[in-house]
Amino acid sequence: MGISLSKTQLLTELRKEQAAWEALLDAIGETHMTQPEVAGGWSIKDIVAHLTGWRRRSVRRFQALLNHEPDFSSPWPPELREDDEINAWIYEATRNRPLADILSDSREVFQQLVDTLDAFSEDELQDLRRILGLEEEQVSGSMFFAHFHEEHEPDMRAWLDKVKKEG
Repeated sequence: MGISLSKTQLLTELRKEQAAWEALLDAIGETHMTQPEVAGGWSIKDIVAHLTGWRRRSVRRFQALLNHEPDFSSPWPPELREDDEINAWIYEATRNRPLADILSDSREVFQQLVDTLDAFSEDELQDLRRILGLEEEQVSGSMFFAHFHEEHEPDMRAWLDKVKKEG
């Protein structure tokens, strides 16, 4: 088992990840965020909304754990079970929303995540590893950005490089 992060270390790591995310969004610029050619027809705005939707689910899960509630409700309809169905639902629910609202939601949900994790005691945070079934993995800031790094960051950076070369 790896060395567990303290709450302070976890929150610091999480904020560093968010700062890197915000720096990438700043580099892209709001004027480019609605162009639909980034990944599979999705725009940067769509990717931000997608990541926010899934993060919102994580926040609800952690809030339920914090409040000792046996279950939590996902942001999407309960009959949706497959990732592709959920992703399609998030896309349809957010595609016509203004970019400013999508970016604001992203920042708000991130802050909710920080606030929720901060509300756990050190012991409860360490117990999250067991509750979440992480076994060898520790609760870390990068854990909350893993999907972004694996699935979306390469497309976003490649697209940004292409835009810079064309510009």
